Order: sequence, then structure tokens, then C-alpha cells
Amino acid sequence: MAKRRPAASSRSSPALSFRRGEQALRRDPYPLILLLVFALGVILSWGIPRPIVGVITLNDAIYWSTAQDVIEQIRYARDDPRVRAVVLLIDSPGGTVTDTEAVYLELARLRQVKPVVAMIQGLGASGAYYLSVGSDYIVSGPNAQVGNVGVIAQLPPVPVIYEDVISTGPYKLWGSPRDTVFREIEAIKQGFYDAVRLGRGEALKLSRDFLLRGQIWQGTEALRLGLVDEIGSQDRAIQRAAEWAHISNFEVANLRALAGLPEVVVYPFFMATEDGRQTAYPIEPGTYLLYIPPGERATP
Repeated sequence: MAKRRPAASSRSSPALSFRRGEQALRRDPYPLILLLVFALGVILSWGIPRPIVGVITLNDAIYWSTAQDVIEQIRYARDDPRVRAVVLLIDSPGGTVTDTEAVYLELARLRQVKPVVAMIQGLGASGAYYLSVGSDYIVSGPNAQVGNVGVIAQLPPVPVIYEDVISTGPYKLWGSPRDTVFREIEAIKQGFYDAVRLGRGEALKLSRDFLLRGQIWQGTEALRLGLVDEIGSQDRAIQRAAEWAHISNFEVANLRALAGLPEVVVYPFFMATEDGRQTAYPIEPGTYLLYIPPGERATP
């Protein structure tokens, strides 16, 4: 009786599977090529640094020390190719005219190459709001204080003549007549308004006269009036900055730490009472883009 041949196994041998796979790759090599390209991309991505959203924090009045600190961070962000966008975190009553304008101009230079998003966390008033409108997009906390567009100034003393002091003109000791101050603050006020109009564009729902009343608004009301673009958190502001820069898989970095800057040297800016309580009034007389809270206005 003839022996029956064993039935062929339904499983292919490893050698046969390899040969079949080799034949398939010869017919269509593209899957292997795609796999190799993907693997190469993964390997290369390990060596490529992720894009950065840099964060600058302004939580003090704007005067020489704080302004220079912010400017240094802005310049670092502009020059470092890893930094693709910047978020300016603001909680400030404003400050001097000169220093506010200096930071504003540096923000304008940064915006030429990288997007800037302002985040008003607590107080974005007067000079601090001036900086906000120098950004591409403004996010505000729902209960933040926003606005106070305008100027304050302390009049110079009335010129007097000292018997033992000789001067070549009546204003050599005083700089200018008192009415000059009024003309100066009007020019600064107009410049502030122009910055707001330029920064907010058609979103602004307030007339010039109403805006220049110097009123301050809660964040949600500021949104309705077109003073800000969105109510949100710091994380939302960072996400918006990334969207403006068209980046994903980014990291967030403190620009102060990234630039290796020293700690800010804090100089006395606000006047203090005899018992040591700090007021909201600057020590030096002059012209300011500064918000004085209602509770402080009785304390010159």
C-alpha cells in the first residue's frame, strides 16, 4: 500500500517568507523608502532644538531700571533664532514717559521679525497699556484693570529771583514757564492716543474724547470696547503667540533666565510716607504715563 504524502503546512517557512518579502520589495520599494525616511527624520529631530516662545515679565513701574531690563530681553529675543515668538506679561501701573516710549520702540523693532502677544494679568494701565498696544495681540484676565489712557504731570515751581544767584535768563533755574508743561502733556497725550489707534485699529470702539478721559476698565468690559482681543489666561496667551508664529511642539522659556541676565536692581521710584508706607506717587516730579489708584489720590 502506497504511503500518503504529508499535507503541506499552511504556514510558510521563514526562508520562503523572506524570499516573498524580497520579491515584493523588488516590485514596490516605496514602503521601505518611506520607512527609512521616517526613521531618519526621527533621528534628526533628536538633534534639532524645539522652537521657543519666550516670556518677559513686567510687574513693576516702568522706569530706567525696569525698562532697560525689558529692553535687554527684547533684544535677546530678536537676535536668538530659537525664539520664535514673545509673550509680554504685564502687571504694572505705567511709569515715565521716556522709558515707556523706549520699550515701545524696541517692541516695534521686535514685531518686524517675530510676533508679540501681551498678557495683562492684573494691571495694564497708562504706560503699561501703551506697551500692550505695541503688541500684535492682547489677552487680558477677566478682572484685570485696563486703560487709563492719558498723562499726569507735576507743575514746576513758580520762578523766583534769588539775590545771591545770578542767571542768564528768567527760566535758567526752572527750565521753562509753567504753561509749557500744559503744551507738553497735550503732545504726549496725542502721541499716546495715536499709539492706541494704530495698535487697535478697527477693533477700537471708543471715540478719541471718550478714550482720553483716562478711564480704566475691567478686562471683560475692555474686550467689549476693543481695548483687548481676548479674555484668557497666561497659557492662552502663550498658545496665541505660537499660533502667530506658526509653530508647534514648542517650549516655553523665561527670557531673563535664557539670556543669563542678572537680577533687576530695584531703585526707589514711589514716594513713601513718614511711617514708611509706599504711596503711588513717584519720587521725582515730572511727566508720567502712570495710574494713581483712587485710594491713593488723597496722598500727594
